[in-house]
Amino acid sequence: MSIYPMGLRLADRRVLVVGGGSVATRRVPALIAAGARVEIVSPELTPTLRGHVDAGRAVWTPRRFEPADVEGAWLVHVAIDDPDAAAGVSVAAEQHRIFCVRADDRDAATAWTPAVTRHGQVTVAVTDGGDRRRAMAVRDMVAGVLETTPPAAPELRGVALVGAGPGDPELITVKGRRLLAAADVVVADRLVPGMLLGELRPEVELIDAAKIPYGPQAAQAEINRILVDRASKGRFVVRLKGGDNFVFGRGGEEALACAQAGVPVLVVPGVTSSIAAPALAGIPVTHRGVTHEFTVISGHVPPDHPESLVDWAAVARLRGTVVLMMGLKNLPLIAERLIAEGRSPSTPAAVVQEGSTAHQRSLVSTLGSVAAETAEAGIRPPAVVVIGDVVTVAGEFVPAVG
Repeated sequence: MSIYPMGLRLADRRVLVVGGGSVATRRVPALIAAGARVEIVSPELTPTLRGHVDAGRAVWTPRRFEPADVEGAWLVHVAIDDPDAAAGVSVAAEQHRIFCVRADDRDAATAWTPAVTRHGQVTVAVTDGGDRRRAMAVRDMVAGVLETTPPAAPELRGVALVGAGPGDPELITVKGRRLLAAADVVVADRLVPGMLLGELRPEVELIDAAKIPYGPQAAQAEINRILVDRASKGRFVVRLKGGDNFVFGRGGEEALACAQAGVPVLVVPGVTSSIAAPALAGIPVTHRGVTHEFTVISGHVPPDHPESLVDWAAVARLRGTVVLMMGLKNLPLIAERLIAEGRSPSTPAAVVQEGSTAHQRSLVSTLGSVAAETAEAGIRPPAVVVIGDVVTVAGEFVPAVG
């Protein structure tokens, strides 16, 4: 029996997702991108899904599924591995004549998720009769045609440190996307574009690094251990991080850990949000006649913290651009310190939230007012703060959305 292919327009339509694990983590971003009103029913959520909920992109009901949950839904995604529970969702959906996708049993589903590749406004979906690998292969062939110069795939081993870019899934490099498609294991952070995870092969082991239950130092040690362990077993591992792995991404620590264990490391730089987010808000971090330098600073600790390595007096004396990453929480103290060290409170400043994504928003202010205005506007992480005269360039042009 052949299937009937169709594209669903889900904007402002309710879609129910049952389950909050790795499968849901892969499926939800595409639903959000389609404009669906995503509602997740699950006792627990991955940190990535919780991030979507905290950002208001999805609604979470923290309990087990109940048959009444399907009422009013246009589509149901079952993302749990309990066959009996999944069957119960199918029955409820069938009774309400709602199409239901089953991650655990495609034969019991009334709808299938195809293998998808997206290039701009072109979306190609490939369905199959159970041969998922063949569908993936066809999809990848089409993706290769859509790419201008698809590279040949070498024999891959070890660990690839891949920068995923600032948030738009199309801003990962061609090489990064190719390696991601070839990965056996993907160790991903919270800020990785979720749409990229939805394209992984079903058999890929996806490890949510944000879920590792340790303190910051212990968690990094565990991530290093996982990279070395999986690669030592002959699996090709991609360490996928938002932005660039080597710009406050601990890529150096991971590279050293692999090198010490004799594991080969391939580095694929990513587009860092420290430059991309301002640019997409119309702010060049350098501009002829305005500044000849820019400085990128981590603001995750306040200026007077004993662990701070920043010479704030020197930063305040700079005439160029200052870019703060991870500095929203400490922005009041940082702005106060810069002013105390001599930077004028009238210095232009801007904040760009979630640059390159559909949720990007920005605020233009001054150093003396930016902290208060940012809090009043409800700007939240991840966000990049730009301080310097280049902010005034933002009023001259508005980048096109593409």
